[in-house]
Amino acid sequence: MSERPRPRRIFSYEEALNTFPAVRDLTHAAVRQVEALFNALQSRDEMETRREELQGSYERIIQAWAEEITQLGCEVKGLWLVDWDNGDGYYCWRYPEESLAHFHSYEDGFAARMPIA
Repeated sequence: MSERPRPRRIFSYEEALNTFPAVRDLTHAAVRQVEALFNALQSRDEMETRREELQGSYERIIQAWAEEITQLGCEVKGLWLVDWDNGDGYYCWRYPEESLAHFHSYEDGFAARMPIA
């Protein structure tokens, strides 16, 4: 049995702001897990010998983060990049930005994002 797709959630700016602390905290925690994974390495040789194990751990951290973000109704658009659909485009945030302060249209994407007035 296949999973049904989650219906698209449309956020008002206030609703997006209300979920932002959870998104920020989940992202911060995942970033710290990735950092800990690589900071524990003693040498480049160790990194090479454990490459497959490290890659698997890294991918599990990213996948778990993406699933948690998606469960909030947000869209993961890249590594540590999250969008909130507002019906006209997206409110856009990238770690480690301090606030949810940007918008972009559906067509333009991250490169053309603008500050929310």
